[in-house]
Amino acid sequence: MITLLVIIYLAFISLGLPDALLGSSWPAMRVELGAPLSMAGILAMFISGCTIISSLGSSYMINRFKTSRVTIFSVALTAIALLGYSFAPSTLWLFFLALPLGLGAGAIDSGLNNFVALHYKAKHMSWLHCFWGIGATAGPFLMSIFLNNNNNWRGAYRSISFIQIALFIAMLFTLPLWKVIENNTNTLSKQCDKSYSNRDALKAHGAKWSLLVFICYCSVEITTGLWSSSYLSEYKNVSAATAAGIVSLYYASITVGRALTGFLTMKFKNDTLILSGTLLSIFGIIIYMLPLPVFYSAFALILIGLGFAPIFPCMLHQTPERFGKTASQTMMGLQMGSAYVGSTFMPLIFGFLAGNFNTALLPYYLFIISIFMLIATKKISMVKFNESEANL
Repeated sequence: MITLLVIIYLAFISLGLPDALLGSSWPAMRVELGAPLSMAGILAMFISGCTIISSLGSSYMINRFKTSRVTIFSVALTAIALLGYSFAPSTLWLFFLALPLGLGAGAIDSGLNNFVALHYKAKHMSWLHCFWGIGATAGPFLMSIFLNNNNNWRGAYRSISFIQIALFIAMLFTLPLWKVIENNTNTLSKQCDKSYSNRDALKAHGAKWSLLVFICYCSVEITTGLWSSSYLSEYKNVSAATAAGIVSLYYASITVGRALTGFLTMKFKNDTLILSGTLLSIFGIIIYMLPLPVFYSAFALILIGLGFAPIFPCMLHQTPERFGKTASQTMMGLQMGSAYVGSTFMPLIFGFLAGNFNTALLPYYLFIISIFMLIATKKISMVKFNESEANL
């Protein structure tokens, strides 16, 4: 189990690596490719739309091909897409390559999250997403290094694709490690698939509030990561390389926060950590919207990242407990699909606002969504779950 968990951690590094690249590279990329500012939101929407499709179909894919094969195939798709980005001659190619990039993330995300929620303690879920944060932090950090070298965003994408290829090769040799646990998990997944549809899952007590939290959370997390470089460059007047470096602090704070959350789950309940994180992130957003020097913007992003840290993994780990093991995989797919709905449409909407008005609207936009997240978080914490209600 421990060896397999290490492999899953490595898989989440591969998931995190490309997540922050687009926002960090866009100020330089759009100039070279002649793209408008708002196109980053459209491209992010297309990538996330592909993940919604694969997330909602995750139960079928995992039951048929098993988690291990879906994982390895996902890493391969991501590696191919990133390598293609490094050679893209136009924005049309970016959209074409976004297809494997998005599809590669959806089923693997919901499958591995459900696997860990079923078989490991809450601390492992937080540390698992901490490893995602390592990848997400490394992405813009590497991008800032390459941008300092003649705005060479292509070199950054190429280097990260090589890292993905190395992970793919390493995971290819670990297939035998999955067999024993996967046989049991696959049997449970088949039972879930037969007895629990997406429509059934939506009828579960508190399901809709849970989905709303995921929509709001990913809306603010992805919009912050995607548009902060542009916000800092155009509103705070810092260089593209400096802005990318500051955004890397945001992802680093999520990573460090999730490492700490793993220890905090041993003492505090998931609901307590989710509510505390939501309040801290709102406080950081308030600082972000104040007309202060760029140092305070960097500090605000750190607070926002620390606040975000416990929300996603703690919500995911509660899935089997709240909705039952029978409904777990189906509900996980719905939650991940909802998360990507937020990732898909909310950054796009802000892209249009930024294009037609100003990127200075970013912190106000984040604040409004965060208030809705706080309301949904309070509502779901008041709902009492039990196994008989979960397995309708």
